[in-house]
Amino acid sequence: MCVMALPRSGPIRSEAARLAILDAAVALFAEHGYDHLTIEGIARRAGVGKQTIYRWWPSKGDVLAEAILEGRLLGPQREVPDTGDPRADLAAWLTEIFTLRASADGEGLLRSLVAASAGSAETGRRLRSEILAAPLMDRLSRAMGDAGGPRLEAAADALLGAVILRALSREHFASADMLALVDVVVGPPPR
Repeated sequence: MCVMALPRSGPIRSEAARLAILDAAVALFAEHGYDHLTIEGIARRAGVGKQTIYRWWPSKGDVLAEAILEGRLLGPQREVPDTGDPRADLAAWLTEIFTLRASADGEGLLRSLVAASAGSAETGRRLRSEILAAPLMDRLSRAMGDAGGPRLEAAADALLGAVILRALSREHFASADMLALVDVVVGPPPR
């Protein structure tokens, strides 16, 4: 008796291969930076074919975006400090983001995230959701005295929009600018 296997409907993702690809991308990014990161290099380091990577991700930026979403890249920079002063926490977090952005790797990483988001609405939504996670929204809520809702989300979008615009224009942003930005977005500090 001959048993015929049913044809697959789409690629089956090997979790081991996926993790190897993400680990390889993070390691190569750390070693050589964004500009020298290639799909070929990731495939070689991960022990998979390039076609395996392209089956799941259209670009190196998308691979890095997934690494960020899974917490494999940008560990401490993703976390908003919690010192008890939400305004200072937000300004410190923005300073950390701009310090990262000012580095060669940070600039490349930001470009890759913008490109990955522009190329895939789903990636953009996932990145936005991850960035607007509980710690950022909590600090904004405490700074604004607001429990949530559209005003809080608009404040988060305004902060992140300022980060992206400054990063794309490659303008310097001083610590005093961070506090001014926080004040504009969340309102002046209580007297």
